Amino acid sequence: METRVAVISIIVENPEVTPKVNEILHEYSDYIVGRMGIPYRQRGISIISLVVDAPQDVISVQSGKLGRLKGVTAKTVYSNYIFKEDECR
Repeated sequence: METRVAVISIIVENPEVTPKVNEILHEYSDYIVGRMGIPYRQRGISIISLVVDAPQDVISVQSGKLGRLKGVTAKTVYSNYIFKEDECR
């Protein structure tokens, strides 16, 4: 299986969908390398950065599910390197 490392940047402008965001993140937790969440209280939004290592289609589906939530924006940046199964640097 080939995987890629990517960063998914998520901005949550609607706090009512936070449980759904967390549900999606939990669904893909096996692929999440790290997560940083910043509640930006002055603006009433939350910013989440995810580092993931997964097949490209899995990353795309996860980002798409997040971005389809009302009040959520999700954008993905991919590493150019494609890792083969069990490959370490």
